[in-house]
Amino acid sequence: MALEYLYRRKHWEGQQMDWSKSKSIFIVVFLILDVFLYSLYLNRHTEAQKMETTLLGEDQNFEVWLKNDNISYEHLPINIEKAPYISGTVKNFAEAEIDLPNEQTVVIENKNKLLVTLEKPVAVNIEDPSSLNDFVKSNVYEGASYTLWEVDAEKKQATFYQTINKNIIYHNINSLVIVYWNDDEEIIKYQQTFLEDITAKEEQEVLTPPLRTIQTLYNKGLLQSNSTIQEMNLGYSTLVQGTKNQVFVPTWEIRVKTANDTEEEYFVNAVEGGVIDVKLNASEIQEVEELVEEAITEEDE
Repeated sequence: MALEYLYRRKHWEGQQMDWSKSKSIFIVVFLILDVFLYSLYLNRHTEAQKMETTLLGEDQNFEVWLKNDNISYEHLPINIEKAPYISGTVKNFAEAEIDLPNEQTVVIENKNKLLVTLEKPVAVNIEDPSSLNDFVKSNVYEGASYTLWEVDAEKKQATFYQTINKNIIYHNINSLVIVYWNDDEEIIKYQQTFLEDITAKEEQEVLTPPLRTIQTLYNKGLLQSNSTIQEMNLGYSTLVQGTKNQVFVPTWEIRVKTANDTEEEYFVNAVEGGVIDVKLNASEIQEVEELVEEAITEEDE
């Protein structure tokens, strides 16, 4: 019994020693792991700080460059960080009954364009944007969907662009209204195109910040010295141009007043950040659409 007791005690003490060694090993391993994780955290934190400092430095340098070139900007958009792509369909007026107020004579061109003549001209104040906007809202099909873009007093016409959630669709021939007036500043006719079935993509795209967008223009040499960025708005420009279905990308519109008091407009893809030319040649697009329509008609025949 004594020998058995001594054997068991020695075996138990051996197990205790093994457990103590194992416990010590576990403690050391966890300490090493903690040190490794902490060092990894420090490295990543340091890298993040370096990156943030670099970006901040670039922004600070950019601010210095603007100051040296005497380029200033006024109120930039805030809290506009995301926006979706949108799509729409060119309205076929030939297949719809268009109910217009007042006495108007309507001619449909190429199925998607209304040419309207007013039997009774409507007097407006061409120097007052609200007067022109009121006319469109009251007399044009879905007139509240358009907003005034440009007034050309020499040609006696004003251009309105269709909007989506108050965002303008820039320079798209399938979503505009052009009104014409006579020498007495009375609107006598207008033309209209319209996008319908407008839908927004569910996924919201992260937008290029306004200041970075200005930096894009600066880096491309588009901002002259002694100029002022007066206005910056978010709208949409054509990404995919089709005869019926079209896709639009969020776009920054930047209006710049130069040193000689002229106004320049620039458009930047708000998702990818590239400068784009939204002023498409309307006649060329119209020719393409007509060719497509002719091909479809011939195929149907």
